[in-house]
Amino acid sequence: MCGRLSQYRGIHDFAAALSMPNAMVNSVGDDSIDRYNVAPTTQVALLHLQGDLLHADPVRWGWRPHWAKDRAAPINARVEKVAHGPFFRAIWPHRAIAPIDNWFEWVDEGGPKKQPYLIRRRDGAPVLCAAIGQLPDADEGPGEHDGFVIITADSAGGMVDIHDRRPVVLTPDLAREWLDPATPKERAEQMVFHQGEQSEVFEWFKVDTAVGNVRNQGLNLIARKD
Repeated sequence: MCGRLSQYRGIHDFAAALSMPNAMVNSVGDDSIDRYNVAPTTQVALLHLQGDLLHADPVRWGWRPHWAKDRAAPINARVEKVAHGPFFRAIWPHRAIAPIDNWFEWVDEGGPKKQPYLIRRRDGAPVLCAAIGQLPDADEGPGEHDGFVIITADSAGGMVDIHDRRPVVLTPDLAREWLDPATPKERAEQMVFHQGEQSEVFEWFKVDTAVGNVRNQGLNLIARKD
C-alpha cells in the first residue's frame, strides 16, 4: 500500500456502513470530509469505541513507539507481525476502523512517470480498513503522541499486479467485532489474518497523474482515465 487515500463522504455515511446502534461522539464534523488526496502524517477520520460510545476523531496517520525515535513513524503494519512484534505491542489492543472511499497505488508501466491506480469496492460502499493506534481519550482529549496505522496483508488475485500489499478490509459484521473491546486479541488476530475481503470485492482503474502531488484535491483525481 503506497500511502495515499480518499475520504470524501461525511462521517455519518461512514458510520452508517457499520450499522452500529451506539450513539456517536463526533469530533470530525457533520459536513462531507471532501479530501480526495490524503497523505501520511495528516489527520484521518477514524472510528473507535470507548465504553458504549462510538467515537469519530481526526487522528494522525502514522505512529511509532516512544523508544523508536531513530526512524520515521510507519503508516502501515504488516499483519504477519503486528500481533506479536515488539514495535506495535503497545497499540495492538487499541483497535479502530479507518473508513475510506478508496486508496491509490502507483505502477511502473514503462512511461516517464508511474501510473496511479484507484482501488475501491465494486459495490460503492465505504472501505472499512482495520487499524490500530494510540487513540484520543474522551476524558483527556487528543494527545501529542496520538496516531494510527492501517493493517496490511499480501495482495491476492489480480490486485497483485497493482501492488503486493493492500489494506485488510473488513465486512461491517467483522468491523463491529473488531471494534468491540470484548473481542479477544486472539480472535482479532484471526480476523485480520484470514477474514479480510478478497480481491474480487474491489475494482481498480487508472487515474490522472495529478494525484501524485499532495497539494492537488478534487473530483478529477478519482475520475477514471481513458
